[in-house]
Amino acid sequence: MLEVLQNYINSKGSITNEEFETIKSLCIIKKLRKKQYLLQEGDVWKYNAFICKGCLRSYRLDDKGLEHIINFAIENHWTGDRESLLSGNPAKLNIDAIEDSTLILITKENFETICKEIPAFNDMVNVILHRSFVASQNRIHAAISYTAEEKYLNFINTSPEIANRVPQHMIASYLGISPETLSRVRNQTARK
Repeated sequence: MLEVLQNYINSKGSITNEEFETIKSLCIIKKLRKKQYLLQEGDVWKYNAFICKGCLRSYRLDDKGLEHIINFAIENHWTGDRESLLSGNPAKLNIDAIEDSTLILITKENFETICKEIPAFNDMVNVILHRSFVASQNRIHAAISYTAEEKYLNFINTSPEIANRVPQHMIASYLGISPETLSRVRNQTARK
């Protein structure tokens, strides 16, 4: 699984084999079964998690116990509760596996060490953070501005690799619409 991370890093920039050996020595491989938690609300998140295989979701529960999916993460994506990681406070998110998954975990301290010692890795992290910020802005804009149909079409156009792997009720939660509305929208778009 470590070769998945190495290929990912090399696709974003160039590091030496010696630098990757440093990274490799700080990695923890974690396997999750479908529906198994990576993180539960209330626990403190201490890692940066890279997905080698599988699909995970990050979500919060409201006062009525309804799930609100914040994010999906598949191969070559990073996941975690950034707020808990940076603050040391209990997590507000739950993260669980939608499919059997394999991840690489790197503790916060070790991740910071890698960023200091390997400039190319640090550059990659900065690019990822900038792209994540832009993606978050676009997601907020879609959530407050788009119709249900526009939200769905935007999702399947920007994330087709996720749309085909995730149950429809989870897509509805991610889009902030009811499963019934999503079903209606899917039927309408299929007829067009």
